[in-house]
Amino acid sequence: MVANNVLPDLQASILCEDVRQELNGLQTLVGVINVLPTPALPVGLLKLCLWTRWCGGFGKFRQTSRILGIEEVQIIAESHIDFELKELEGHVTNVNLFAGVQFQSFGLHHVEILLDGELVLRYPLPVVKV
Repeated sequence: MVANNVLPDLQASILCEDVRQELNGLQTLVGVINVLPTPALPVGLLKLCLWTRWCGGFGKFRQTSRILGIEEVQIIAESHIDFELKELEGHVTNVNLFAGVQFQSFGLHHVEILLDGELVLRYPLPVVKV
């Protein structure tokens, strides 16, 4: 991080099955996930997306997004995006794509978002038996 950067605010983070780019430039989030119900393990997802929006900052940054296992040690999936905010009034929308994610156990997993290596947001992702 360069000294003249202004750290942005993370305005939103949404875990979903897909993010579609429409012809008009808008994005559609498909299958918003707040819990992962499954009858058996392991459960695999061919595609998992993490949609994030940053605002109120200036400079170049690196977003790291990851999904942790229930012991909070094992990283199940990780993705990086480099982005730039050119003005304080601007915003950037990022989509991290995780392919072939497998959950091996029931319980509370976590999604983490880091900015330049510093944790910005962490929230639970329960994998529950149905």
